[in-house]
Amino acid sequence: MSKQSLEYPNLLLWERWDTSTVKISDPGLQTVIGLKPMLVPHSGGRHEHKKFGKTRVNIVERLVNELMHFGKKYAKNTGRMGGKKQKSLNLVKTAFVIIELKTGQNPVQQLVRAIENAAPNEDTTRLSYGGVVYHQSVDISPVRRVDLALRFMSEGVREASFGSPRRMEEVLADEIIQAAAGDSNSHSVKKKNEQERVAMASR
Repeated sequence: MSKQSLEYPNLLLWERWDTSTVKISDPGLQTVIGLKPMLVPHSGGRHEHKKFGKTRVNIVERLVNELMHFGKKYAKNTGRMGGKKQKSLNLVKTAFVIIELKTGQNPVQQLVRAIENAAPNEDTTRLSYGGVVYHQSVDISPVRRVDLALRFMSEGVREASFGSPRRMEEVLADEIIQAAAGDSNSHSVKKKNEQERVAMASR
């Protein structure tokens, strides 16, 4: 019996989904996608002020944290959704139920696949030589790849559900399913392709 199974015996996410069977196929993301078994994805921010602490946070909790935003398309979070963790937890849990009903698969596995497909490999940075500024393509670290994938996903969900009769849970479920399949209709996959296209032009 492994050390992990002794430390966390039979812990299912929301008492429904097993995270120990989830596979990460992208070797670059294996060390930065946290799949620590837990009943409720809420760590109380104990990773704060620790170097690379967020890489050990369960990936479902990181998605929940990204969704804590009041939803206006171009506005920053001014505090209206600050601390509304329970609301985001319920939203993600309902979306996972929808994913399981639609696909018949473990929704945590679908989320990991979606992140792998939505995580860009290249970005551009600004370089200045002799007063002339130009853009140069650069590789992205694994931590930032996951950060960007979650950001693209949450942005797409907020934009699609804001002012729409569709519930946010349904939009999130569809976004994860489409991104897991690599569908170009997914907002996060579309943003990834656009960013890589710009980076390729700046090589």
